[in-house]
Amino acid sequence: MNMNSFSESSMDWKDKVILVTGGSGSFGKKFIKVMLEDYQPAKIIIYSRDELKQHEMRQAGYDHPSLRYFIGDVRDQQRLRRAFNGVDIVVHAAALQQVPACEYNPMEAIKTNILGSSNVIEAALDAGVFKVLALSTDKAVNPVNLYGATKLAAEKLIVQSNAYAAGTATRFSCVRYGNVVGSRGSVVPVFLKQRENGQITITDERMTRFWISLDQGVRFVARCIEQMRGGEVFVPKIPSMKVIDLAKAVAPGTKVNIVGIRPGEKLHETLISEDEARNTIEMDDMYVVQPAEAFWFGREWETLGKRLPDGYRYSSNTNSAWLTVEQIRGITAPIEADYTQGTLE
Repeated sequence: MNMNSFSESSMDWKDKVILVTGGSGSFGKKFIKVMLEDYQPAKIIIYSRDELKQHEMRQAGYDHPSLRYFIGDVRDQQRLRRAFNGVDIVVHAAALQQVPACEYNPMEAIKTNILGSSNVIEAALDAGVFKVLALSTDKAVNPVNLYGATKLAAEKLIVQSNAYAAGTATRFSCVRYGNVVGSRGSVVPVFLKQRENGQITITDERMTRFWISLDQGVRFVARCIEQMRGGEVFVPKIPSMKVIDLAKAVAPGTKVNIVGIRPGEKLHETLISEDEARNTIEMDDMYVVQPAEAFWFGREWETLGKRLPDGYRYSSNTNSAWLTVEQIRGITAPIEADYTQGTLE
């Protein structure tokens, strides 16, 4: 896939006020960087609960005059209402997303990922926000862990909030994609650290994953904001990779130990289930999952793309696009350089 295929812009961003929940995380920082360089919105509000990360962002050069820093938690609806005042676009990226942490702290995951999303919806409606785009994950499809279950619930809340919005101008949509190369919690730094000890551990040599770069993810989100009507779940066409090939790319010649699949882990991930495929439209470089039987949803996408065949499922092990070891090595090279220099987050 062309790494720049998600970068086309068709909306004038220059008068827009954007708020990013979880804005001091890996996605938020990259999104803000791309926005400042390529889109130049009137204002970007970084909404996050971590004072230290916001301070570190300022120290790292995120001090553009259009940036505003808000300390706040998506669990706090009153604070969200204050922050959303005058905002045109909300990118909802805040989440608890480490699978083991969510399994061990289930109520905390529910409070942030489900109730926090509900608070974002309520605050956006009350403030008259124009567009809300929420980030989701392949783990929300047929979930086997609590993180995936909370993201599935959040997706449903976001999509169905278009009915809840009634006659208002506010529209809600989701983006769903796979593992993000170089994001906080990525397996690449883990493999790099393990390489120093002479061996790498993977859970199953058959395991496959979807992969998307942080830059691709950010540009895809920007494009979906431009094109969303409300109610869609946007899924990019992205390549798959074998985890064993990732190990070979990052640490060639290093011993690999197979330790077995962990609780809450899948052998392969799915971005579109067979049931969802019946309401999905295929475009050139993405899929648009439409809400089933929603009276409020227009069917304009059906005139722009094509329906999927019966029984179709978009899974990492049956994907038509695959990364080779050499391609993976090229993608992970900048991450390895940052790791070596001690500048990797």
